[in-house]
Amino acid sequence: MPGPARSRIQRRPVHGVLLLDKPLGLSSNDALQKAKWLLRAEKAGHTGTLDPLATGLLPLCFGAATKFSHASLDADKYYTAEVRLGLTTDTGDAEGMPVQEKPVQITAEQLQQAVSQLVGTIQQVPPMHSALKKDGKPLYAYARAGMEVEREARTVCVHALNIHHWNPLEPEALTLGVHCSKGTYVRTLAQDLGELLGCGASLKGLRRTGCGHLRISEAITLEQLEAMVEAKRVEALLPVDTLLAHWPKIQLSDNDAGRFITGLRRRVLASDCSAVRVYGSSKAQPVLLGSAHIKAGELIPDRLLSPPEIQAQTAFL
Repeated sequence: MPGPARSRIQRRPVHGVLLLDKPLGLSSNDALQKAKWLLRAEKAGHTGTLDPLATGLLPLCFGAATKFSHASLDADKYYTAEVRLGLTTDTGDAEGMPVQEKPVQITAEQLQQAVSQLVGTIQQVPPMHSALKKDGKPLYAYARAGMEVEREARTVCVHALNIHHWNPLEPEALTLGVHCSKGTYVRTLAQDLGELLGCGASLKGLRRTGCGHLRISEAITLEQLEAMVEAKRVEALLPVDTLLAHWPKIQLSDNDAGRFITGLRRRVLASDCSAVRVYGSSKAQPVLLGSAHIKAGELIPDRLLSPPEIQAQTAFL
């Protein structure tokens, strides 16, 4: 006999941003689905994946906030990286099989010189064990089939690469602080560093500590979210405009706001700008209407919120 029918979760519109501290071993999508289930949210998305090996800051977007997930995806990233010098693996990280092991015979000066060579605008070849797609398939699918395909080098920027910990008495263990542009593979940085030092290297552990203006200190864990009563879970969400807080702000009059949300361009006294956040007013408080860009004195809508999404924001005011 079939067991008792399981009641379906009643989804609801939930709007805002959750700064999650992703745990080790969980994929970004699994973390998203868990948070979505706990919040009973109708619509959710993340802002770029973290490998299961990596922990740390993963901004999750719900409802209206999903329209602005690209702002976090495009932002600079900050990491703490644990590097194992002297050990090369087939994936470039601790999940792979060892390929070669060499003694680490370097000085602090040699290490600093090698690190310095990886700072600035550099060319990176994406690793085979990555989610980047070629001909519609992720590279890791080719790698698991024992195939290596040609990948074009990409231009990325390493703004800062700082040595947080290295002891010549234990030269294999290195901890780095990384500030880089989107699309930078830290495991590839570790491999390149190993090649420069002549001993090889792989990424032992990775923790994302920042994403744009957001920091890990503001994040909560899935365990903390699960321990909350339902009302507190919703209160843990940050406002819809959290990901846009570093963009210039445009405030419209009620008359212009009404026209803007229908997709009409408005005249503004502002310089050209590729991305601005646009507000109307609600109970004398600003409320996000959407994003836009400014060209030749015109405010041109890009992503607009619907009237229900605009109304929902008043819960944060």
